[in-house]
Amino acid sequence: MLAGSPQSGPGSFRAERAISALDGSELWVVLDQALVLHPEASAFCRALYTAGRSPHTARAYAGRVALFLSWCQGQGADWKTVSLPALGRFKHWLEATPSRAGRARKGGTVDAILIAVCELLRFCARTGLVDQAVADQLSEPRWLRFLPPGFDPGERGQSRTARARQVRARAETAFPEAFTPEQSQVLFACCGRPRERFMVRLMHDTGLRIGEALGLRREDMHLLPDSRRLGCTLVGPHVHVRHRANPNGALAKSRFPRSVPASEALLLAYADYQSERAELLGHDEAGMVFVNLYHEPSGSPMSYRAAKSFFDRLARGCGFPVRPHMMRHTAATNWVRAGVPLDVVQKLLGHVSLASTTVYLHARDEDCRRAVETVAAGRTWR
Repeated sequence: MLAGSPQSGPGSFRAERAISALDGSELWVVLDQALVLHPEASAFCRALYTAGRSPHTARAYAGRVALFLSWCQGQGADWKTVSLPALGRFKHWLEATPSRAGRARKGGTVDAILIAVCELLRFCARTGLVDQAVADQLSEPRWLRFLPPGFDPGERGQSRTARARQVRARAETAFPEAFTPEQSQVLFACCGRPRERFMVRLMHDTGLRIGEALGLRREDMHLLPDSRRLGCTLVGPHVHVRHRANPNGALAKSRFPRSVPASEALLLAYADYQSERAELLGHDEAGMVFVNLYHEPSGSPMSYRAAKSFFDRLARGCGFPVRPHMMRHTAATNWVRAGVPLDVVQKLLGHVSLASTTVYLHARDEDCRRAVETVAAGRTWR
C-alpha cells in the first residue's frame, strides 16, 4: 500500500532556506523533523550552487529531494540502495497522491521530481556516497529514431545512441502562457510606480528572465544611440545580459552573454525610474539597476522575494495570473507572430538550442479554429 503524504508524517524531511554566518549568502538545505541536516541531500544542494544553477533551481530541487527522502522513509526503503521497481512505485505515488496544496500533480511536475531524484543519485555516485550501480540503473542506451533539429548523428550514425531515463512521466507540451494585447494593456495600467512600470516593460519587451533582470547593473544599460565611448561596438540602445554572481543572489541562467535591443518605450520607462530613484535615494552609489525604494534597507539590491511580492500584487490588481516568465513567453510569442525569423528569436532569448525556441511555433486553439472557419467560408488566410 502506498504511504500517506510524507511531508506531514513523522520523521519527514523538508527543504529550508539557510543563511551563511560568514558572508550572508543564501542556500537551501534538507532537514529532518528534528532539524538535523541531511548530509548527502544538503551536499547535493551546495553542488547546485557551485555548478552555477539559479537559486530557483536549488530551491525546487531541495523540495523535490526532500519529498523523495520522506517517501522512502515512509516506505521503510533505503534511498541509497533504491531499486528501479521502487522508483516506479514512487512515480505511481506522485501521480496518485495530491500535492500539499490538494491538487493532482501534472505529468510535467512528476517528471521534474524524478529528474531531481536522478540527479541526486548520480551526484552521490560520483562522490562515492552511493554505489555506482544505483546510478547506472537509472538510464539505458536507446537508439534515437527521431533526431532533434540540428543534431549531428555522425558519418556512420554512431551518435544516434543516447542514454535515456528508465523512469519518466509523460508530460504534455503546453503552449507557453502569454498575455493577449488586451491583457498587456491592463498589465501596464496596473503598474502604479515608475520602478514597477520599468520592470514590466523591460521583461515584456526584451524577454529577460526575472533572474537576468534582477542581476542587471547600471553598466549593462547602454541606452545611448552610440555606446562606443563605453567601449561597446554595438549600435543603438541595448541591454547586456551577463552570467555572474550578484549580491542579491540573482543569476542569469545561460552562461553565454547576450545583448537585447531596447525599444523607445523602454528608454522612457528607464528615465522615469531613474528620476524616481534620484528623488527617493538622492545620489546613491549602488551599481544594481533594481534596488529597494519603498522599504528598508533602502538602496539595497532588490531580491527575488521582493519581486515575487510585486508580481503577486500585480496579479491581484489585474484580475488574472501574472508571473515573471509569462513576460518572456509574451515577448517570444509576439516576435514569432510578427514574422521574426526563428534564429533571431533564439538569439534574443539566449537559447543555446533552437529546439527550445520552436515551442513558440505551436499553433494555438484559436489559430486552428480560424483556419477551419477561413477555408469553410471560402476566404484566404491572412
